[in-house]
Amino acid sequence: MRASRLVTLLLLLQNRGRMTARQLAEELDVSVRTVYRDVDALGAAGIPLYGAAGHAGGYRLVDGYRTRLTGLTVDEAKAAFLVALPGAAAELGLGEALTTALLKLRTALPAELREHAERIQERFLLDAPGWYGSADQVPHLATVAAALWARRAVELRYRRWRAPEEIERRAEPYGLVLKAGRWYLVADGPCGIRTYRVDQILGVRPLDEEFSLPAGFDLAGHWNAYLTGFRARLHTAEALVRLTPQGARLLGVTPTSDGWTEASVPIESIDHAHREFLRLGADIEVLAPADLRNRIAQTARTLAARYEG
Repeated sequence: MRASRLVTLLLLLQNRGRMTARQLAEELDVSVRTVYRDVDALGAAGIPLYGAAGHAGGYRLVDGYRTRLTGLTVDEAKAAFLVALPGAAAELGLGEALTTALLKLRTALPAELREHAERIQERFLLDAPGWYGSADQVPHLATVAAALWARRAVELRYRRWRAPEEIERRAEPYGLVLKAGRWYLVADGPCGIRTYRVDQILGVRPLDEEFSLPAGFDLAGHWNAYLTGFRARLHTAEALVRLTPQGARLLGVTPTSDGWTEASVPIESIDHAHREFLRLGADIEVLAPADLRNRIAQTARTLAARYEG
């Protein structure tokens, strides 16, 4: 356990540069006193690191020193190859770089770890897009990603669902998110931080204007908050329904018996619920709201008349 912690401490200093004992303790989930002991142990083992006191103090490795040990366990080696996304890397213009990086990593691994990594690529494949939709065309993704890396603003020409449908907007790219096979750009602009579907970007013009991320901005935290707000805006009403066991399974509702189950389910709108509930056929009965029940009843009568005779 301690050997693993010492390797992690060494890799933290190698990748992040100067770190205080308090920062190291938080990363390693140990006490500051334990960090002091670990640093002493690394020094005694010949690792060239030093500490400095004061406001700008902390521990760091001697300039130019880099360890050659991988520090990878079997599970870590598996994970490294499992999270590699060749499709996403190719769309970002990094497909060749990813292939080269994985080749270097595979070459550096001991034989046992290399065998496990190769099995991962033989037995697991991530295909993110859904079954019934073609892959989005994202011709401007690489340009947006380049601006993101360089922290430079861009002028976007964007197609949206409400009028005016086509807009131009200056944006500062904060991050890219791949969600269910679809790319989204999180960017700041005249209306604050907004989320843009990259496949709806009609044009990108890089600007010679650098920007800085606001202090404390966290892409993962922002995206989670965005999803929470999106779901809250999406489902603004409820429908009371009765479901067969099959209907309950399709809607993700826990059946209360082997017969019909009554449940309240969130809906986006009458129109949307009408389309979605019709897909369940005879496995659902809408009890309320009355407008939705009447719409589905009318559709059922129309279908029955169409198929008679």
